[in-house]
Amino acid sequence: MRYLFEEYAFDTDRRELHRGPDVVSVAPQVFDLIDYLIRNRERVVSKDDLVKAIWDGRSVSDAALTTRLNAARTAIGDSGEEQRFIKTLPRKGFRFVGAVREAQELAGAAIADNQAELQKPDLAFPDKPSIAVLPFENMSGDPEQEYFAEGMVEEIITALSRFKSLFVIARHSSFTFKAKAFDIKEVGRRLGVRYILKGSVRKASGKVRITGQLIDAVTGAHLWADRFERDLTDVFALQDEVSIAVVSAIQPKMLQTEIEVATRRRPENLTAYDFFLRSMQQYYLTTRESLTEAIRLAHRALELDPRFGSAAALAGDCHASNVALGYANDPQFDCEEAVRLARLALCLDDGDPDTLSRIAVISAGMVGDSEADIEMADRAVALNPNSWRTWNNRGWVYVMAGLPEEAIRSFERAIRMSPVDPLLHMTFLGIAHALMGLHRFDEAIGALKKALRQNPSFMPACRGLASAFAHLGRDAEAHAAATHVLEIDPAFTISAHIARVPRSSKLFIEGLRKAGLPE
Repeated sequence: MRYLFEEYAFDTDRRELHRGPDVVSVAPQVFDLIDYLIRNRERVVSKDDLVKAIWDGRSVSDAALTTRLNAARTAIGDSGEEQRFIKTLPRKGFRFVGAVREAQELAGAAIADNQAELQKPDLAFPDKPSIAVLPFENMSGDPEQEYFAEGMVEEIITALSRFKSLFVIARHSSFTFKAKAFDIKEVGRRLGVRYILKGSVRKASGKVRITGQLIDAVTGAHLWADRFERDLTDVFALQDEVSIAVVSAIQPKMLQTEIEVATRRRPENLTAYDFFLRSMQQYYLTTRESLTEAIRLAHRALELDPRFGSAAALAGDCHASNVALGYANDPQFDCEEAVRLARLALCLDDGDPDTLSRIAVISAGMVGDSEADIEMADRAVALNPNSWRTWNNRGWVYVMAGLPEEAIRSFERAIRMSPVDPLLHMTFLGIAHALMGLHRFDEAIGALKKALRQNPSFMPACRGLASAFAHLGRDAEAHAAATHVLEIDPAFTISAHIARVPRSSKLFIEGLRKAGLPE
């Protein structure tokens, strides 16, 4: 069965969720949850109904259920505040309230989808070996260990990306293929890479086992396969062992010492690391609830290992995101916490590129020391030129420093590092702000529309359209965009926005006023 709602197509036979022409990454359990809610959309579904259908009646904590519901909402562009599709009825349960159409033409739809994919132009290979690491299968038999499998893959991606002689696709684009049956050649074509690493993770009885396969995405040939098993206490050595083996299969002359030099500082407390992985998983959901949970988990990691710089930087990033996304109940508190944690992270670890890039963008948004922020952002890119995060954050730093042309170059590099990233709406928003700084409002509108195609309810892009249309004198479109802003956020005022995002450009604010948004 194929269910259609707004721009989404939910295909239960192919187990795929599409937003327009794009496939949305959905974990198997989250897919089952959406499926159950849609099929039972004529009634309110209780928690017990969900536990029986999705977890086979096993005992499930409220936190686990909330996490799956948040992930389901995120996948279909919903949130706990909007509840456009999945509505929570207190003390009763949940109901899918979106308007759904059913389509039976499965074969025709599948053919059309495949043809649309085949019509997409191939990305040219970079001028150095290129690889994507696909999500590893969680073989633990415990859905609650999904975060661990994802964290292991992310660490391997990070380790590989530190080799300047490799081009490594970012985590977000790789994870769009999670739990999907894709042809390896198609994955390579869509991501523009020559090599694919796939595998599985099993964590049980104090041990971790990783199996990996390296595949040539052009020929489909298996170049290398191996299995690694270590005690859980050696998890970091295990990650590096897999990374070294993959690199050796691609470039035999690369030295093992390079990864040892490039490896970031690792936390001494493995329980702290576990909390950090859980925090990262919540951070990627970017809802109000998930960021609150990510902050809590990151602070637990810091309590257990007070010298865990990456956890401090992540917590600061979450506080800054609360402010930027309008989630903060007390913006001043979140600003102060973001700056405090960023400074702590810098004291603990001033050599990790991801940490530096997070600190640079926090400082640019909350403090505004352009020279120091640019120096940090540039150093992060120099340390790891294969990271989507370092390039994306560098772009935002340059936007806020008033250097839009260099910002655009950074954002374009980030898109190439992660061409099917589910967070591309953030990158397109950055490009739009840079273009507005250059008074190229027509092009900014194009970038903002791309952001909204990625995330139709993305409020910052809606505000950007109102401002850009107003600057072009396209009053009817500016007023329509402003009306849409107020439909999403009836309490929006320009003064409140300035208080929440004090470094908003005068040009942007001027456009909001021209569009007729309330002062």
